[in-house]
Amino acid sequence: MNLNQKILLTGRPGSGKTTLIKRVVDKLSLPAGGFYTEEIREGGQRVGFKIVTLTGEESVLAHADFEAEKRVGKYGLDLSGLESVGVAAVRRAVAARHLVIIDEIGPMEIRSHSFRGA
Repeated sequence: MNLNQKILLTGRPGSGKTTLIKRVVDKLSLPAGGFYTEEIREGGQRVGFKIVTLTGEESVLAHADFEAEKRVGKYGLDLSGLESVGVAAVRRAVAARHLVIIDEIGPMEIRSHSFRGA
C-alpha cells in the first residue's frame, strides 16, 4: 500500500458516504484513526452534526440551537469541539502513520485553522 495515497469519496447528501467509510474501516486489517460526521436528529428533523472518532469520542460540531458567531446556514458552529476531538484524532493517526479517515471536508470544517493545518 502506498502510504501517501489519498482517496476522496464524493456524493450527494444521504448517498451513503459515511456508511461506506465505516464499513471499509471495519473490513480493513489496518490501524486507522480520524473521524466521521453524523447528523443529530430530533423529531425526525436534522438539527445539527457531531464529530465521532474511530475510537468513539464525540463532540457536537454544529447545532441549530447554538448561539455562535460562526454560522453555516441555520447552524451555529463549535469549532473547539472539532479541534479538540476531530483534529486531535487526525493528528494522532498521522503521527502513528495509521490510515487517516476524514469523513467530511466541508464548509463547517474548513472554518477551523487547526483542521486545515492537520
